[in-house]
Amino acid sequence: MAIFKGSGVAIVTPMNADGSVNLPKLDEILEEQIANGTDAVIICGTTGESATMSVEEHLSVIRHCIETVNHRIPVIAGTGSNDTACAVQMSKEAEKDGADALLVVTPYYNKATQRGLISHYTTIAKAVSLPIIMYNVPSRTGVNITPETAAYLGKNVKNIVAIKEASGSLSQIAKTKYLAADALDIYSGDDDETVPILSVGGLGVISVLANVAPKYTHDMVMKYLDGDVKGSAKMQLDAIPLINALFCEVNPIPVKEAMNMMGKEVGPYRLPLCEMAPENKELLRNELKNFGLL
Repeated sequence: MAIFKGSGVAIVTPMNADGSVNLPKLDEILEEQIANGTDAVIICGTTGESATMSVEEHLSVIRHCIETVNHRIPVIAGTGSNDTACAVQMSKEAEKDGADALLVVTPYYNKATQRGLISHYTTIAKAVSLPIIMYNVPSRTGVNITPETAAYLGKNVKNIVAIKEASGSLSQIAKTKYLAADALDIYSGDDDETVPILSVGGLGVISVLANVAPKYTHDMVMKYLDGDVKGSAKMQLDAIPLINALFCEVNPIPVKEAMNMMGKEVGPYRLPLCEMAPENKELLRNELKNFGLL
């Protein structure tokens, strides 16, 4: 059974002015997401600034999210690391705390071989019983999960059940689905490719856009899954200018800026992320207005 179908929000981590995590604000935005039909929450992923959290802080935010959501929708914990042992540790803790699934990014910087990726993911999967979504984002990690590797893991490791695909290559994603068939669910990791990935068998999106437009993102996927391909495609195309603005600088800088513009008060980012350029702020503000969010 799929972990979820529809829109999973890659949720931001709200910060106080001093850079500490703002847990009351996290509760507030989690409630808003659930009320607007979001189908799953992905906590402590790239958009959640996991790269600048200590392991203890990372795990405490996951634990808090699990407690707040309280089984209303799946909570998928980001527990990836470039250190396999660290990923195992965080995955075991997230399972103990009640996560519904794990999102595990490829080991960045190390540039593992395909054999290394198989060993990395197999080791993590054997340490837990939770379902695992592999996260393929070569632009950030420097390594690509090939279709052959993804299919092998899906077919041979029981609890590796899905892949979040942000390779930007629809042909690769189609090949992965062809080779893996029903052994691996596919989620879009790029908001501008959600409907194209649905068209080759995807089940939904792990979305940055959903932070600012949760109901819209949910409805776009559900239209497709319910058979309204034309309506879903129109929603995808209508959202392209806003999606482009949300990625005009490195994620999550624009989406946190957008949420602050919308009055959600999610606070600053942690270095090395920094303030947006003024011209990009203006672009983002204009697209939020055009989309009816300001």
